[in-house]
Amino acid sequence: MYATERHQQILDTARVQGRVDVAGLARNLAVTPETVRRDLSALERRGVLRRVHGGAIPVERLGIERGIPDRETHSAGQKERIARAALDELPDGGSIILDAGTTTVRLAELLPVDREFTVVTHSIPVASILISRPNITLHLLGGVVRGRTLAAVGDWTRAQIADVFADVAFMGTNGLSVERGLTTPDLAEASIKRALIEASRRTVVLADHTKFGREDFARVAPLAAIDTIITDTGLDVELSEDIENAGPRVVMV
Repeated sequence: MYATERHQQILDTARVQGRVDVAGLARNLAVTPETVRRDLSALERRGVLRRVHGGAIPVERLGIERGIPDRETHSAGQKERIARAALDELPDGGSIILDAGTTTVRLAELLPVDREFTVVTHSIPVASILISRPNITLHLLGGVVRGRTLAAVGDWTRAQIADVFADVAFMGTNGLSVERGLTTPDLAEASIKRALIEASRRTVVLADHTKFGREDFARVAPLAAIDTIITDTGLDVELSEDIENAGPRVVMV
């Protein structure tokens, strides 16, 4: 097994289990503990793991918000399938909200050209994709732009959201659990996400399976406020059933 393949397997294991230990990885990968330690150090330099005594924890578990370049490459295949499945949730024309996030950016790229949509977004990447589309009436919400997410936040943004009511909001999330619902590391982002959910008739959350079970600092909304969650087949079936019992329909693609 090449080092890059080993790194990916270590990262995948950490994200599924919540942490990894040196001894267990050495045994499962049939390498020495020294090799595992070097691998963990390399992954820590990439900013995706944090070393702890005897092992490592994925940054998602620490409430560390990754930047856009790292999020774009993480689970790219799953995000593509999720975004394509989200097309089935579009209204037949009408108005939609697109939250900030790499999966909602992919959805923006996939929006059909044979239907007219009014799109509301606070995401600069989403707006840059849609600004020249003749079938899109684009409303870009202003505010203070966070460099980490390239999304507008703050009182000004929230005041503009109060003036709209869309057919469907397509939302991203950093964390999702039965107990805490949707969460995100930043309070300002959480406030805007909450306002976008309240400004829509239906809410569809787009989240790959690594987001499930994670609980971040700032609460966004309970699961009862969500209509549909689209995720990939990596989600545990029992957890999917628990989520559906809390309210939203779960679609795995």
